[in-house]
Amino acid sequence: MFCPGLAPRFGPIGAEKRPARREAYLYRAVTVAGIVLFAAGGEQFSRAAERLWSFEPVVDYALVLVVLSGMAFTWWARLYLGRLWSSSVTKKADHRVVDTGPYAIVRHPIYTGIMLACAATAAQLGTALAVAGVLVLWVGFWIKARLEERFLRGQLGEGAYDAYRQKVPMLVPFGPRG
Repeated sequence: MFCPGLAPRFGPIGAEKRPARREAYLYRAVTVAGIVLFAAGGEQFSRAAERLWSFEPVVDYALVLVVLSGMAFTWWARLYLGRLWSSSVTKKADHRVVDTGPYAIVRHPIYTGIMLACAATAAQLGTALAVAGVLVLWVGFWIKARLEERFLRGQLGEGAYDAYRQKVPMLVPFGPRG
């Protein structure tokens, strides 16, 4: 089995095609708004960031493990993609549907790992702004994932991408497919 991330080529491959810039504005604006809210949810940044709850230390430590697990999942997915990775929605040379490794668990494992880590952080912070920020951030990632899927479906072929969509959930393991 071929593992793209373990190939000896680590540098990025140039983009062959991207969606129109205007298509990316919405997910970028929503994501930035989520990040701002999330950051404002930290007690050090705002008096409005009053804690709604707090946990016993053992739960805080467990949440740290969840954050680390989310980030590890994100890095596994990033390394697994190797040169096919891009921070923006892009079709690269020799692009193909990757459906093994973390991409056999969810179609967007990088987003899933980041969302898991942010959710655990917001739970630990216990502020309304942090929770609101995570919810808005999730919407931003969902919008980007949908754009990416429409774009890649058109670029890589409807049949190949549709078959992948039918067997692997989008963002939540064991969640809905399609």
